[in-house]
Amino acid sequence: MARREKRELEDTEEVRAALADLQEKVAAQKAAEAAAETKEDTGAEEEIQETETVQDTEETAEKTDAAETEEFDSETYEEDGFEGGYEDDYDEEFPEEVDAVYEGEYEDTYSEEEYQDEIAVKSFEDRINDTVPVGGIGDAIREHEERMAEERELEEAAALERKANREKRKKETHKKKRKGKSEDNTIISLEGVSKSYIKGVPALNDVNIQIKRGEFVFIVGDSGSGKSTLIRLLLRELKPTEGSILVNGFQVEKLPRRKVPKLRRSMGVVFQDFRLLKDRNVYENVAFAQRIIQVPRREMNRNVPEVLALVGLAGKYKARPNELSGGEQQRVALARALVNRPPILLADEPTGNLDVKNTIEIMNLLDRINKNGTTVVVVTHNDKIVNDMKKRVITIKKGVIVSDEEAGGYIYED
Repeated sequence: MARREKRELEDTEEVRAALADLQEKVAAQKAAEAAAETKEDTGAEEEIQETETVQDTEETAEKTDAAETEEFDSETYEEDGFEGGYEDDYDEEFPEEVDAVYEGEYEDTYSEEEYQDEIAVKSFEDRINDTVPVGGIGDAIREHEERMAEERELEEAAALERKANREKRKKETHKKKRKGKSEDNTIISLEGVSKSYIKGVPALNDVNIQIKRGEFVFIVGDSGSGKSTLIRLLLRELKPTEGSILVNGFQVEKLPRRKVPKLRRSMGVVFQDFRLLKDRNVYENVAFAQRIIQVPRREMNRNVPEVLALVGLAGKYKARPNELSGGEQQRVALARALVNRPPILLADEPTGNLDVKNTIEIMNLLDRINKNGTTVVVVTHNDKIVNDMKKRVITIKKGVIVSDEEAGGYIYED
């Protein structure tokens, strides 16, 4: 009995297990069918949605293209700085490439400013052509350039000639020294000296002068010939444009500024306008030159009366310049120039403001000073005193030495 009950119980459990398994299979099959139906429904919806999306996209694209086309035609690229419509932008940015590729040639493009400049140039050329003879502005410019080239060539040739002359003189000087001929007797030497105030217009041109110690030399020429420029070069008021100047052992063109006063103290200078100190008497005017070089008072008291006696003014040492005649004032100026016993006396038109009588007296005085050993250089255009005294005469015309004669005379303009 028990065994049968046990068996029935086992059979019942197997049936239950089989039923449960069957139920699971049925549920799984139903779930699969439900899923299949859901998938079909979803695919259909997606296909519908995809179709609608494609249609919407196409419509949107068409609207966008239309809007962009309208905007492109009506608006400008303000951000990029362009003005005008589509065609203007295209032409502004790519004219050279388009012309070169599609038309086979390049066309220049001009801005408004360049166009106005071109008009102005053309107008200028037209005005010039109205005033220039046959050939127009081009021929005139070429002629001007040819003239300038010729002038440059002449200047270069003149410079080369001056250089060659200087080299020649140096060689001759060297040969003389080798032969034992001393050049120590030369106190003033100018070699190849030129001075231009304006480029290409020389006041002096390749001047060569040698003056020995103890000579009396006239330098003559008309106004503007270069005489005053020569004096200023000797005094180092000017420096030469070319050449070298030697005065009493000083190389003038190379002299430092601090040594210029020493050069000038080695020369006495007499000017046409006297240049006396109006507030001082004769003695004080002459003594002033000694004070500059710090001569002791005892020596000064001996030198000043001595030189005043030499020029014939010993009795007027207390007189003021305005109490003297023109000839007497020039004598004071001479005394002042001589009181320091310089080896060189430069006189720039010393008789220019004097009458005939005083002129003769001053020139006789200069001759007496020269015979005492002082080198005298007189710049003048007074032909009478030059012809009467028969000294060495150097003639300058337009900055060039045209004559240098011993016992010469005044050469007149042709």
